[in-house]
Amino acid sequence: MKASKSEIGPGFAIWVTGLPGSGKSTLSARLLKRLAAKGIHVQILESDVMRDLLVPWLGYGHDDRERFYHLLISVGELLTHNGVNVIFDATAGQRRFREEARQIIDRFIEIYVKCPLEECERRDPKQIYKRAQAGEFTQVPGLQAPYEPPLEPEVEVDSTASDPEREADAVMGRLKDLGFVNN
Repeated sequence: MKASKSEIGPGFAIWVTGLPGSGKSTLSARLLKRLAAKGIHVQILESDVMRDLLVPWLGYGHDDRERFYHLLISVGELLTHNGVNVIFDATAGQRRFREEARQIIDRFIEIYVKCPLEECERRDPKQIYKRAQAGEFTQVPGLQAPYEPPLEPEVEVDSTASDPEREADAVMGRLKDLGFVNN
């Protein structure tokens, strides 16, 4: 027998934001592992993967970002509405994208992975900054495009000062406080 929507309950969404190279994907992977250990299934919506999967023809200009983030938020809303927990692993440089998600997803928290631009450039796991300096990319948040950090994130971690396990502990504690997870 299939569970009804009321038995499943709404899923929750975690939006992990920060500059490219700040440690969003590392934290998202740790959270996925921690939640799975509790028997809580989660789908990571990583922006680069989702962009390649859903709209590979979109660029990174203003209108294309608008389209992409609206689509990403819609996917997250659909999943959480149907009981699937979601981690948005996405910079979303403009605060209003994350606020749009907060407005339409009932069980939502925002995590800010704070990291100085210089450290993000030093890490550069996807060669984003190197490619921007070579002129390949022209709209990198925090470099050529604005990045608006959250005003009141539920959790803020400094990825230069702590370790990913401690960062995951902070998020798991907040999820527990909000009643999204048990113990």
